[in-house]
Amino acid sequence: MGGLRQVLGAAGDAKGNGGGGHRVVAVTPMTAHPRRLAKPWAHAAGDDGRMAAPWTLLLFALAGTAGGVLALRTGLPAAPLAGALLAAGLVSATGRLEPAQWPLGTRTVLEIGIGTVIGTSITAAALVELRQLWRPALLITGTLILAGLAVALICSRLLGTEPVVALLGSAPGAISGMSLAGAEFGVGAAVAVLHAVRLITVLIVLPLVLRLVLPGAHPPG
Repeated sequence: MGGLRQVLGAAGDAKGNGGGGHRVVAVTPMTAHPRRLAKPWAHAAGDDGRMAAPWTLLLFALAGTAGGVLALRTGLPAAPLAGALLAAGLVSATGRLEPAQWPLGTRTVLEIGIGTVIGTSITAAALVELRQLWRPALLITGTLILAGLAVALICSRLLGTEPVVALLGSAPGAISGMSLAGAEFGVGAAVAVLHAVRLITVLIVLPLVLRLVLPGAHPPG
């Protein structure tokens, strides 16, 4: 009403004295309340129609679980991790859901769990074997690190890959550990994809190479 009075008061003669003459009244069109024009699912999904946080996390968890269970049938190492990564990534890439905001401490719990699983593989028998294999272990580790650094430099300089992604993606580590390391720098998905491609390629190519180099070598069973 105050704005209407100002408009009516300013109307009048050319000098703006509010005298006689025809008054000019500015009419502002009425607009409906924004909530009345919102989509029926806006309350549950947000104004842009995307699902809200709790349902987003649930859908991501269901997608990852389904992908991990299906990947178990492939028999590949770290298949549940790769399957869950692929399934959740595909769901996220659709853009239909909001970016996942996991509760504080979730990543720490996962890192502790994966570290515990990896740690339990270090047995007394493995330490006994390490006494005999420490020389080739050092040679292989050093060679892989140097080769990874060289490959990362080439990818960064010639292919335009982000240096952090190139370094962690070419590092001689398992997909689970390197993915968590990449997540600390915000590039976990990219690092996981690189290691997944490496792992799958090695598992497909290496048995063929072994059969060509060592014709008598066959997997047990």
